[in-house]
Amino acid sequence: MARMITAYRNSMVGLRDIWRGEEAFRIEAVLCALSVPVALWIGEDFFQAAILFGAGLLLIIVEVINSAIEATIDRIGPERHELSRMAKDLGSLAVLLATVLLGILWLAALIDKFA
Repeated sequence: MARMITAYRNSMVGLRDIWRGEEAFRIEAVLCALSVPVALWIGEDFFQAAILFGAGLLLIIVEVINSAIEATIDRIGPERHELSRMAKDLGSLAVLLATVLLGILWLAALIDKFA
């Protein structure tokens, strides 16, 4: 139980750090929270609304992982290295792909609702 409490505390420190340091995370988190009532309205049922919200949550998860990659690379040192560039670019690509998935799912739900 003590290990779970420590893990929770560490997670909250991570949440504080990313909230303070990453504007993209703040924007995505706020939009994800605001999307809940919209997803419930647009979704044909609770499952579809959960998929829409889940896509936003997935984007946030990928953003957190990308930020962890960036922090790790920055910790290694300021010198430029091809593998460091690749790691950061691949993390960024993961965020882009999660954003595309989010857009596709929301667009499909909107078309389904209004077409």
